Amino acid sequence: MRIRGFAPSTPCWAELTTSDPARAARFYADLFDWELDGDRFLLDGRPVAGLARSRPDRPEGWLTYLAAPDLEQTIERVEAAYGRTLVRPQERPGARSAIVADSTGAIFGLWQAAGFAGAQLRGEPGTMAWSDLLTDGIGAATEFYGSVFGWSLTHEFGSGEWLTEAHDSVAGLITGRYDFRWQPSFQVADCLELVDHVARRGGRVAAGPMEMGLGKYVEIIDPLGTPFAITAPVPRPVELSVAYNDIIGLELTYGG
Repeated sequence: MRIRGFAPSTPCWAELTTSDPARAARFYADLFDWELDGDRFLLDGRPVAGLARSRPDRPEGWLTYLAAPDLEQTIERVEAAYGRTLVRPQERPGARSAIVADSTGAIFGLWQAAGFAGAQLRGEPGTMAWSDLLTDGIGAATEFYGSVFGWSLTHEFGSGEWLTEAHDSVAGLITGRYDFRWQPSFQVADCLELVDHVARRGGRVAAGPMEMGLGKYVEIIDPLGTPFAITAPVPRPVELSVAYNDIIGLELTYGG
């Protein structure tokens, strides 16, 4: 599905920083049918993720960027909520970006579009499906993201989810981990099939497959030691019942 823009404070772009971009590009191109064009991975000719070489001012690994229409104002809110700015705003092709850490140390990016809003495809294999915050500092995270972005935390379908002020799901929460970080997951057609493919290409499974939210979920370590996740939607039947109520008339009930 073509994407033309993102609501404020929603995940809009994922970028891999690595010491060996060529090797990483071969792995992910083979895994997701991506092709590399400069510093962007393309799927069917449209950007879906970024690739950058390691440098001293940012850590290696996958970085989730959140849409920030006013970069400086968002950074002020981050710092007021006891977060830190790791990389000050910088110009990029079609955008301005910054890298920050929340109050528990989990690192993420801020993305102010200036012609390039981020990933241009969603909802199909090879695209970013979701992003999760891995943390055991639930109280501190709830306070931080509520203060900076107006998010709230809820638990549905057996997992934690961050909701926007409009009560739309925006990201996930995974607890019970020793490290505090953001982790993107990429949609695939079949998790088990891709797990076999990962092993043949030098990667390995860190956790799963498991039921997570409305799909199957697998955490993977790529050949360079970088964690990420894949997810495959699981169709669930929904039953619709119709009954008559003397007070409100016809009543629709969803089950399944």
